[in-house]
Amino acid sequence: MGIEMAEKEKEEKARDEKRKKGHAREIIEAIAIALVLALIIRTFIIQAFKIPSGSMEDTLLVGDHIIVSKLSYGIQVPKPAMIKVLGTTVPFFETTLYRTWGEIERGDVVVFRFPGDRSKDYIKRVVGLPGDRVEIISRKIYVNGEEWEDPYGISKGGVYGEEVERSVSFGPYSVPDGAVFTVGDNRDRSYDSRFWGPVPVKDIKGKALLIYWSWNSDDGWIRFGRIGQAIR
Repeated sequence: MGIEMAEKEKEEKARDEKRKKGHAREIIEAIAIALVLALIIRTFIIQAFKIPSGSMEDTLLVGDHIIVSKLSYGIQVPKPAMIKVLGTTVPFFETTLYRTWGEIERGDVVVFRFPGDRSKDYIKRVVGLPGDRVEIISRKIYVNGEEWEDPYGISKGGVYGEEVERSVSFGPYSVPDGAVFTVGDNRDRSYDSRFWGPVPVKDIKGKALLIYWSWNSDDGWIRFGRIGQAIR
């Protein structure tokens, strides 16, 4: 009788361990699937970004968290690349924009790989398309000889003299094929195409759509009025 009870306890214990292992495996599989789906969504569909500087004021403020559509202008095609993770360069992949639909328009706010350091993402406003002739005269933007309607640009004074000078007068500059010319809305305090040249279209990650969260670190409080705002 004692032997039979011991055998039953042993079998029951084995079943419990099997159930626990099966449950643990299910949890691990669910987490793995969720991570893969999150990676796919982030890479090919939408991605969240945080605004770290004031170069796009007053359209975007420091502490704004935004959603960027990766599908606005086409498909993001992956390719092998070296990327930085926590300061370490590792083999992974990056994407290249393959134009299949949608048109990039003057006035669009786009996120792209910074040509000077591909590990960094920049956000600016498109003012010049391929073949356009861009010029700034007395702080006004001219495209192909005509003044561009610009409700976005502001002048808050520059940190450096060169930035102020180029926000007052720049060009003319002819945008090459396969590229766009971008500027920050805070014209005196933006490091943009006026300084480092055009943005290759293939390096555009997507179009900024809306603000989903905004935190004012100076006041230590949420900017409720900005949450849900469309980016224009």
